[in-house]
Order: sequence, then structure tokens, then C-alpha cells
Amino acid sequence: MLDAIRWDADLIHRYGQAGPSYPSYHAALQFSGGLSSFDLLHALRRSRQASRPLSLYIHLPFCATACYYCHRNKVITSDRSRIQSYLQRLEQEIEMIACHLAPHQVVEQLHIGGGTPNLLSHHDLRRLMTHLRKHFNLQNDDHADFSIEIDPREADWPTMGLLRELGFNRISVGLQALDPDVQRAINRPQTIEQTQTIIEAARTLQYRSLHMDLVYGLPLQTHGRFARTVEAVLALQPDRISVSNYVHLPERHMAQRRISATDLPTSNDQLAMLQHSVEQLTRSGYRYIGMDQFALPDDELAMAQEDGTLQHNVQGYTTHGHCDLIGLGVSAISQIGDLYCQNHSDITLYQQMLDQGQLATVRGLRCSEDDRIRSQVIEALICNFELHYDEIESAYGIDFKTYFKDSWPTLETMAADGLIQLKADALVILPAGRLLANAICMQFDNRAPRPARLLSRAI
Repeated sequence: MLDAIRWDADLIHRYGQAGPSYPSYHAALQFSGGLSSFDLLHALRRSRQASRPLSLYIHLPFCATACYYCHRNKVITSDRSRIQSYLQRLEQEIEMIACHLAPHQVVEQLHIGGGTPNLLSHHDLRRLMTHLRKHFNLQNDDHADFSIEIDPREADWPTMGLLRELGFNRISVGLQALDPDVQRAINRPQTIEQTQTIIEAARTLQYRSLHMDLVYGLPLQTHGRFARTVEAVLALQPDRISVSNYVHLPERHMAQRRISATDLPTSNDQLAMLQHSVEQLTRSGYRYIGMDQFALPDDELAMAQEDGTLQHNVQGYTTHGHCDLIGLGVSAISQIGDLYCQNHSDITLYQQMLDQGQLATVRGLRCSEDDRIRSQVIEALICNFELHYDEIESAYGIDFKTYFKDSWPTLETMAADGLIQLKADALVILPAGRLLANAICMQFDNRAPRPARLLSRAI
């Protein structure tokens, strides 16, 4: 039942407006200055006192070439000395953070992203993992979730073997598009054979989960070209597939200035790509988890959603939402208790702060009681597609309908339009509303960015 989606073009045109994309209730655009390493250290101390388990995110920003569509914090370089210099500062940060935590706090989840993490040499990958194991209590069995993002153009069988030896059991593979014209337009040449090689290595080496990223709305992309890319990916049968739309913001992301706006597909073309890809994926047995994410029914995310234990944090859908998340590296975000904080996004300033013996925390947000209420509401909706009012009322001592009275008129309109059902005791997102969960969540968000700063469409 949870994987049912009904495509309603009229509703999508009406409600698919611009809005935040909810990596969590607190998007990074809502962070502000005024927070420092002092706040982070206090949060770490509280985490230690509560003996909470941990999740680590490591940001390795380096790429060999620039993909024009990419909006991530990255550094384009082939200079190995720059990588060595960064790793030295990253090791300093690891030591400075770890000394405020308890040895018995187990790291259940580790994710290394970028950039292109596998651009690091085998020696450097070993060095990083050795340093992490020295200073953190990394769970030492294959039940932990240790994942890394892989660019197939920079990986081979020996690299995949090394990563498995180092404890990684999940990989996320970037593909985006297979059509040569689209690849040239985004400066990312990548053959299906390169991707197949990595997938075959991962299967042979018994990685537990394979995730692949697809992007629609790229320059020169057409409905047919994207459909062929989806078919090629389905033939590889990854456990998880994300299908997200390209957001063209050249004023914010310099590399996107190499893309001509005249080469971008129209909004109607993008919706046609999304509709057909949803049909392709569901026809092939993938379940729509939500927020661009699809998974096979026997994947951990799908099973967690089925039994009501799925969670969501700044890293996306997870089964480890009970962990305190610690972000390490330039621009990395931490979520520790009620504190969200982010490192400096400028690599030079990040390194300078560590050279001065300071953590690189520069901005963030401390949750209020209202934030906690709204966050729990939004998480329930994007994880379960339904919300039971009594869960919020008993946890926070409020009357749900009174607390959200300002949202109720719009919610009633959405109910009349068939996006949601407003029961006496629950709000349920109906099949026609599941692709529009962002628009529904926005009704409970009092921190949404101003229109000029919105990141993407609600679908």
C-alpha cells in the first residue's frame, strides 16, 4: 500500500510550486551566525552524558573535473599536495571532536561524501579510516552502515576491494545521464560500461546496498533520452534509486554558468520525464519511499517504512535517526540533540580556523519547542505519509488543530482537492499527494525561506 502513487497532472501543476526540499525541517538556508564551537562542544558534552550512539559524515570536496550541473561544495584540483593539506586539517578536527565524546559511544553509521571521495589514493583512504578508528569507536561488524559516494570514472576493482576491506558495505554511484549530448553539456562523460564495472565489483564483493543517482531536467535532455537512461539503470538493479530535478541557479553556483538556459527542457518536459520515470520504476518493482527516493521492497528503507520505523535527518532517509550526527570537513553539518551547526564552507578559512586551534563551526540553529513540534510533524509525513495527532499532543501537551489553526484552511483545500485526508485523529497523504509531500509539509513550516531564496520546486 505504501508504494502507491497516483499521477495527477492538474494537482502537480497547481501545487508543485517552489519550496524547500526538506533534508530536515531545518534547511541549511535557515542557519544563521551567532553559533560557535563553544555551542558545539556543549552539545558534544550532552551527547556524551546521554551515551547516545553516533553517525559520522565526512566531506571530501575534491574532484578532478567540474560537472557543470553540480551544486555541491567542491574543489577542482589534481594537486595532491592540496589533498594532503586538507587531510591533515581533517585529522586535527577528528581529534578535537573525539576527545569530547566517550569511548563507549558507538559509531553505527558512517558516510563519506564530496566531491569525489574515491579521488583519494589508496594510501590516503587507509590513512583516513585508520585515524577514524583510532579516535572513534566505529562499530566493528558488517551490521554497521558504512557508505561512500563513488564516481565510476575514478574507481576500479582494486579500489572497491580496498573499500570493502576498510569496512564499507554501501556505495552510492553517480550516473545522472547516459546520453552523450547531455553528458557533454554537463561536462561529465561516463559510459555505462564504467558504471557496470563498479556495480559488478560491488555485487561480487558483497556490498549490502547499492544506490544510484539520476537527474532530470539537464541541458539537452529529452523525454526519450531520460527514459533510456532509466532503463539502463533498471537493468543494473540497484537497491535504491533517487530521481531528482536539476535546479538551475547560475547566480549561486559558478559551474552552472557554463550551461545555457536555452538548452534546458521546459517545465512540461521535465514533468513528462518525471512521470515516465515514476511509471518505469514502479512497474519494475521499486517502492516510492518519498522525497525523490525509490527502493526495492526488500531494502532496509522500504522495510522500515512498512513497519513505521523509518526516520529522516540532514543526510536523508535513515534507520539511524536515533544517533547524534557529527559532520567533519569543510561545509559539513552536524545534528546533535537540539543543535544544528555547520562548518565554514570556504576551504581556506576552514583550514585557517583549525590551524589556530579552533573548530570551524560558523553558523547553525538551536531548536525551540516549536521547532521540535514542527520537525516531528514533517518527519512523520515524509516517512510514513500519515500523522496521528495524538502522538504530537501527548508528546508536547498541545491540541494539534488549535496549534496549527493557521494552516488548517489550506489543509482543508488540499483535502478537497484529493491530496490528503483529514480524519478526526490523523492526516493521511493520499496517493495523489505523495509526490507533493513537500507542498504539504510547507503548511507546517514557519521557517521556510523567502521566495527569492527558494531552492527547488516542491516536485
